[in-house]
Amino acid sequence: MDRPLPTGLLMFISSRAAADRIFRTLQAAGFDDVTIAQARLTMGLDPGGTRLSVLAERAQIAKQTATALVDKLERAGYVERVPDPTDGRARLVRMTAKAEAILPVARAEEQRIEDEWEAHLGPQRMAQLRSALTSLREITDPYLEDGRPGAG
Repeated sequence: MDRPLPTGLLMFISSRAAADRIFRTLQAAGFDDVTIAQARLTMGLDPGGTRLSVLAERAQIAKQTATALVDKLERAGYVERVPDPTDGRARLVRMTAKAEAILPVARAEEQRIEDEWEAHLGPQRMAQLRSALTSLREITDPYLEDGRPGAG
């Protein structure tokens, strides 16, 4: 007996499709020295930098895996490790200018995706989708209260 796909899986399929499309766009724009795993890790970076343990938690990967990914990103010039101004013993991982050059390309593709989804759903249904997902974020986003507007 066929049953409808769970809502969470439907959201995951759309989210993964968007993320893969953005990743392919970045590669086509010449940012082809970053893997999808590295790109997903950098999505957890705060503007001022983030501790490695927090990055690992946000990406839901082992700290050792996060360390290896950050090491490769650092060698490629996309991130740097800097002292944490709130704790002299700790270090933060933050984007370099090279990484920040990726952002306009990614944001433009995000907008194209949103425009296509709205063209498919219509403006009213797209607004309802955004409203519903924004509301769900209140009970699903573990990073909502830590000041990261794009977390989750």
